[in-house]
Amino acid sequence: MVHHGAGLRQLLHAQGRSVEETDALITALVEDPGTADIPPADRAMLEYAAQLTGAPPTITAETINRLRHVGFDDRAIHDICAVAAYYAFVNRIADGLGVELEERFTTGP
Repeated sequence: MVHHGAGLRQLLHAQGRSVEETDALITALVEDPGTADIPPADRAMLEYAAQLTGAPPTITAETINRLRHVGFDDRAIHDICAVAAYYAFVNRIADGLGVELEERFTTGP
């Protein structure tokens, strides 16, 4: 969360969000994503990624239809799946090898 939060922080700052807005959004995403002030499509994407990461056998046609309902086409759904699965894989490799974050990812901008 720290590493990806740092990247998100940079993107949000580049979009012109204040430090306070950025901190509030990242805190919400870390502590309880359901409370984050994000668009419905982003919420559906994050819920799908969390489900794919934490409980992959529970993905059903209805899960995919929820993504379609908020505007994702099959290509976008494939891309969301591929990115979420890839990051889960890379995180497992890093965790399995005891890789620790570099200091630049554990401090603010």
